[in-house]
Amino acid sequence: VQLQASGGGLVQPGGSLKLSCRASGFASDYWTIGWFRQAPGKEREGVSCISANDDSTYYAESAKGRFTIARDNAKNTVYLQMNDLKPEDTAVYYCATDFEKPCSSTILQYYYQMDYWGKGTQVTVSS
Repeated sequence: VQLQASGGGLVQPGGSLKLSCRASGFASDYWTIGWFRQAPGKEREGVSCISANDDSTYYAESAKGRFTIARDNAKNTVYLQMNDLKPEDTAVYYCATDFEKPCSSTILQYYYQMDYWGKGTQVTVSS
């Protein structure tokens, strides 16, 4: 089981980025996929997740209205479209999967219970 996050970079405030989380070794549509981030000196926090069965989604308050999570089963990839980025969005972004629990606030809150993690991708929002 492997997850590979990509798509990070340097963007100006108000700009957009689209992160990708490509899964290998398992079918990503069978399990919940979550996006998390960790800024320097801060605890890791949940951003968004998408369930396996019904593609239901959940967003942290900081992401609502600006970020959109979506799944492409043919590519075994989950995306996080991030719009109107702010300096406080600067962090390393990780994707992770849970084999049992559906997407919910619990997934985002108890990030340490996720089953597998990918390496992160750096997002820097700065002028």
